Amino acid sequence: MTDRKKKNILSLIGPGFITAALVLGPGSLAIGSKIGANYEFRLLWVVPICILFMAAFTIVSTRIGLSSKQTLIELIREKYGNTICIVIGVGLFIVSASFQAGNSIGAGMVFGEMFNVSPVPWIIGFSVIAIILLFFKSFFKILEKIMIGMVVLMLVSFVLTLIISKPNISLLIQQFNFELPSGSEFLALALVASSFSIAGAFYQSYLVQEKGWDKSESKSHERESLSGVFILGVITATVMLVAASVLYPQGIQVNSAAEMGKALEPIFGSYATVIFMFGLFAASFSSLIGNATLGGVLLSDALNIGRKLESQNVRYVIMSVILIGAAVAIIFGNLPIQLIIMAQGFTIIVVPVIGFMIFMIARDRAAKHFFKLSTTLNIIMILGLVMLVLLAGANTYNIFIK
Repeated sequence: MTDRKKKNILSLIGPGFITAALVLGPGSLAIGSKIGANYEFRLLWVVPICILFMAAFTIVSTRIGLSSKQTLIELIREKYGNTICIVIGVGLFIVSASFQAGNSIGAGMVFGEMFNVSPVPWIIGFSVIAIILLFFKSFFKILEKIMIGMVVLMLVSFVLTLIISKPNISLLIQQFNFELPSGSEFLALALVASSFSIAGAFYQSYLVQEKGWDKSESKSHERESLSGVFILGVITATVMLVAASVLYPQGIQVNSAAEMGKALEPIFGSYATVIFMFGLFAASFSSLIGNATLGGVLLSDALNIGRKLESQNVRYVIMSVILIGAAVAIIFGNLPIQLIIMAQGFTIIVVPVIGFMIFMIARDRAAKHFFKLSTTLNIIMILGLVMLVLLAGANTYNIFIK
């Protein structure tokens, strides 16, 4: 392989894959599996729409990271004051902490079930490993490699299963009709929250700066960022397609990890559950580290105590997310599918303000000629914000009023 080809391949990995990995946690697998098992292909149309919005906000976040030495929160603080920064930082910390329980449970449960023992020692063990990794000098490089490896493992497992399961293409096209089946509303909200992650898009600007990317190569960096979003969409859609093709015909509703694992039986047979458990571990452990990093870094920056991963203060805040997740996981002791789905749906209540801040800072940077926002990009972002506001209202009604 020539050096040029190696460079092209390497240009497709990095911050974009980290964004995909921290978004693709056990909740994403649970939601995709449950939707496919319960509604076949009827909600598949939601994925490309969410990925379109996610791509737009990720591109803009990448440009913000490239255009300034200041972080996104510092730019918000300069323009709109400290209070909104604290609201964003605390909000994202709470969101991260809520997901962290599912990540910890998923990582520990895999080996607990495989060896028929309590998951608690495994939860503690993997949390300790994650904390130890924080204090390596090359933490970002380690984080990057773990994320890429885990995403590739998930992608290969589900794509191979999809090929073997041979989904009914004509039925897929027939059901791709932009309608919400009765009773699917809350799952659809959770799917949007897991596929259109404003928190992930927001953090992309930090990953770009941590990587040390140069704005002179902004186009190639944007392509790299989009590769992660594309992978996110492919894995989410593939999980749904596999569940629709394998679990739906069997009438399996997906209320446990073992039932999710049955989706891999066409290719792995009796080993399907074991293989799925490794995929679940990949999703859980990658998100355990990445999700904690996101919450810790953004809260630290919002409180103005640091934002670099090598900062001890930042690492302590990241550690607190890991410890909160481990504590909640130990209390539950298993993987509560409904709890994870509710947590995914709940996040969409707090994200409209975050999305709005990305949009306003992007327009401000564009006005100063750091980068240009095309009409198309403006329209997509506005539509994305409208969807976030509408879904936040619907989700607030479902959780607190209905």
